[in-house]
Amino acid sequence: MQNVSNEALEGVVLVTGGARRVGAAIVERLHGLGMNVAIHCRSSEAEGAALAARLNAQRADSAIVLTAELADDAAVAQLAVDAHAHWGRLDALVNNASGYRRTPMGAITPAIFDELIASNFKAPLLLIQACLPLFGAQAAVVNILDTLARHARPGFAPYNAAKAALWSLTETLAVELAPQVRVNGVAPGHILWAESTALTAAQQDEELSRIPMGRLGEPGEIARAVAFLLSPASAYLNGVILPVDGALRLT
Repeated sequence: MQNVSNEALEGVVLVTGGARRVGAAIVERLHGLGMNVAIHCRSSEAEGAALAARLNAQRADSAIVLTAELADDAAVAQLAVDAHAHWGRLDALVNNASGYRRTPMGAITPAIFDELIASNFKAPLLLIQACLPLFGAQAAVVNILDTLARHARPGFAPYNAAKAALWSLTETLAVELAPQVRVNGVAPGHILWAESTALTAAQQDEELSRIPMGRLGEPGEIARAVAFLLSPASAYLNGVILPVDGALRLT
């Protein structure tokens, strides 16, 4: 994986939620391999601008920042147009943006449900659809899933249902859009502790004990997997869900 994901890439990629955390690691990796990057963010404009400035200092006019509310259907469609317009091409899409929160039964509101479905399923679906007429002859999509999306996780029903829907969508579109567009997924395990669901030190230790590798993953490990799935080395991989989870899914 380390060797093939170092293969040079070209073209333009749109990364949603690309200003910080795992998204920023994906942006930096793809940029470092040669791609121009459209960095989407919603409220992290300062982080996105700083990241783009750093990348443009390395290679002029190689990164832009695009803001959009992914719960707004019109904004999603415009995001695809804007990503294509700057360089006149669009070759890849990484659906990384994701809402995550604990929602036990009794605490689920329509607004929370809509938020989790929009960010984790509806927006990726509509964004892929909006990108289709703008993609080049051979394009690739990578959806960021969750290795536990198909596991029963009490307290996370809407989130898990949305990620499981995105998992199914990944496999369905891999068939429907082939051979012009390859659609694959990366399913992370525990990479960074969630900001929206605080865990005590004891709870963190308990979560770590479930991971056979005995540690959190690193954002760079997700970025390398994404780069591999966008590379020519994976040209015959389609409908693949690549787990990057230290075998968490097996426990």
